[in-house]
Amino acid sequence: MSGEESDEIPTGGGLGFGSPTPGRRKFEDDEDTQRKPSYKKMKFSKDSAPQGSSKPNSFAAKMMAKMGYVEGQGLGADGRGRLAPIETQLRPQGAGLGAVREKTKQAKEEEKREAAFRGVELEDSEEEEKKRRRKLRENRIAGGASGASTPGGSRARPKIRYRTASEIEADSEGLQVPNVLKSLIDITGKETKLLTSNLTSGISIVPSETPSTRIAKEARRDLEAFADEWRGLSDRKKFYDLQSTQIVGDLDTEQEKIRRLRTVVETIQELQQLSMENSVATDDNSSWEAITQKLESLEVDFNDDLDNYNLQEVAVAAIHPLFRSAMLDWSPLANPTLTVSYIQRLLHVLGIHPSSTSDALAPQDYQPTTLRSRKSTSHYETLIYTLWLPPVRTAITTTWEPHDPTALTTLLTAWRPLLPAFIISNLTEQLIIPRLTTALSAWKPHHKRQHHQPPPPHTWLFPWLPHLPPHHTDLTYPSSLLTTIKQKLRSLLSAHPIPTGPPTYLPPWQPLLPHALPPLLTTHLLPRLATYLHTHLLIDPSAQDLAPLTTALAYLPLLSPSSLAALLATELFPKWHAILHLWLTSAPNYDEIREWFLWWKEQLPGPLTTHPLIAAEWTKGLETINHALELGPDAAAQLPPPAAGPSRPLHTSAATNGTSAAASPRPATAATKTPLLPEPTFKDVVEDWCAEEGLLLMPLREAHEVTGAPLFRVTASASGKGGVVVYMKGDVLWARSKKDRGLWSPVGLDGGLVGLAGG
Repeated sequence: MSGEESDEIPTGGGLGFGSPTPGRRKFEDDEDTQRKPSYKKMKFSKDSAPQGSSKPNSFAAKMMAKMGYVEGQGLGADGRGRLAPIETQLRPQGAGLGAVREKTKQAKEEEKREAAFRGVELEDSEEEEKKRRRKLRENRIAGGASGASTPGGSRARPKIRYRTASEIEADSEGLQVPNVLKSLIDITGKETKLLTSNLTSGISIVPSETPSTRIAKEARRDLEAFADEWRGLSDRKKFYDLQSTQIVGDLDTEQEKIRRLRTVVETIQELQQLSMENSVATDDNSSWEAITQKLESLEVDFNDDLDNYNLQEVAVAAIHPLFRSAMLDWSPLANPTLTVSYIQRLLHVLGIHPSSTSDALAPQDYQPTTLRSRKSTSHYETLIYTLWLPPVRTAITTTWEPHDPTALTTLLTAWRPLLPAFIISNLTEQLIIPRLTTALSAWKPHHKRQHHQPPPPHTWLFPWLPHLPPHHTDLTYPSSLLTTIKQKLRSLLSAHPIPTGPPTYLPPWQPLLPHALPPLLTTHLLPRLATYLHTHLLIDPSAQDLAPLTTALAYLPLLSPSSLAALLATELFPKWHAILHLWLTSAPNYDEIREWFLWWKEQLPGPLTTHPLIAAEWTKGLETINHALELGPDAAAQLPPPAAGPSRPLHTSAATNGTSAAASPRPATAATKTPLLPEPTFKDVVEDWCAEEGLLLMPLREAHEVTGAPLFRVTASASGKGGVVVYMKGDVLWARSKKDRGLWSPVGLDGGLVGLAGG
């Protein structure tokens, strides 16, 4: 490189060289200096570090002084920072890490100073390396002087041990060494002991090698090599013997498999021949028996290899022609157990496992939307789905009568252990439950225009309860069959004619609905019974008509004594007390009053007479009579009226002396009686009517623009669409016109509303 092209040569070790060579010219021209930066290493020390002494008034020095920097100390609040800027050090071009010492002298001094602040003595890595090498050298020297083996020192040469011919022969199993060769090998060793004079006794003299010793050494080496080869061949022979034994065992196993496979093939051929013969046979029972026996023997012989040989597929293929022929003319309801006895004998060979049949649908494990663990059906499941299910579906949809459950329940009972779970779910959810629900909706015991009344639902629904999925017997499930039954009973109770007596269809449902039926009776039957007593029961001592009371007491088996006692305390005794007060204030005959009082106590059954509510009413009557006796002639003016009068006007005739004497009771001066029983609202009436007609009453979350009444949609569609929009005002139902949305007209609960809901 020419002097004109060169700049200053780096001095910091960037190329591994020292200071510039004498005689080498430097360019000190300012222009060249600014154009080419110098790589000369700047050396800083504690004294020459940039502390601001060279330029004490510079901007940097003033800023550092404001931040608390003191010349000669390190950076930071405690002076533990650096004393000088980080020094750079260049590597030679193309050199990697480790080619030169990376740390500069300044960096090492900074590390030592930082360690001194921490109270730690930091040793240079070069010094540590020197100490380690020095220690190894001292150990090596000490080991050589003492003759003992030390870690890291020189090791003594191992002592050579020569084996005798007998040892070599014993180590090599099956090897026999000739005696001549033994004597030749055993006389040689590392040295030879010679018998000399006493002066030289025990001194080992190594003679020069002779031809005999050379031959002996060669014989020893050859014997050692032969022994090693002998041992290798012996090990190889053992391995080959082992391998041969294993191969023989594998061959025997394969021969057994071949034999069993030939037996399977022969059995399959026999099954095929039987199928061909059965296709032209006229006796189906004998054909089924022959195939079943052959498959049973196949199962016994190859019970552990059913999956290996796909014998389940073979079994399904064997019974397929017979099963298809049986299903062609099969009437499931007339002959529900056809072929069941034969298939039950072939459960295992057909691949019918408890986890894949309806036995898995036990009430505690049933899930109506359970995902199947397998992505495809088995051969047997395909057989049932394609051949067994179509005639059964046809029979359920066309032939089966829901009011006669015997035939279909017998079919399901016989086939349930043999059917896959999804087949049972398909039958119950898509066929049986909809037919039962339709028949239940069509049941109208109060419909007088029906000439032929179907049997009560409990006679044909109860036999289905063991066959239904558990969620259909759960009242908390909105679409369960039991919930549908509850809704139907509620609708019937709301429209039940009270004079006809208690409904005969209700007692059978009490064991099935022990907790749901009492609220239905209290909400829908008891208010109507109270209205009936309030309207028809009149207290007339001269000609008492007990027919309304007798009708009400007939409901005692359905209602609890407490409910009926509250009913009588509300609807009977206010009228009774009013007549008693009228009698006591109109020249009474106390003997007649006593007989009348005792006669009324005899009309009520024992559980009601002794009930606290009824007993309190009798006590109240006695107190009124005693008070009248105390007042004497002043009873007509001073006897107070009953605390609560009847809610409706009483009959005007009353008896004063055993003969007919009409009189009007005095109006009650006490507060108006508070009804104890809830009255059904107009909305309840509309809901019950819609349920009876098979309509839906759905709230729309909207309100009428003028009245603010909530809007409802009455529709016959299960999706909740269509129908007519209505609202209720008082006891009138208003329907919106479909042509003019702003036009509303009253509509009755009759066929007109049914037509609007279905449109």
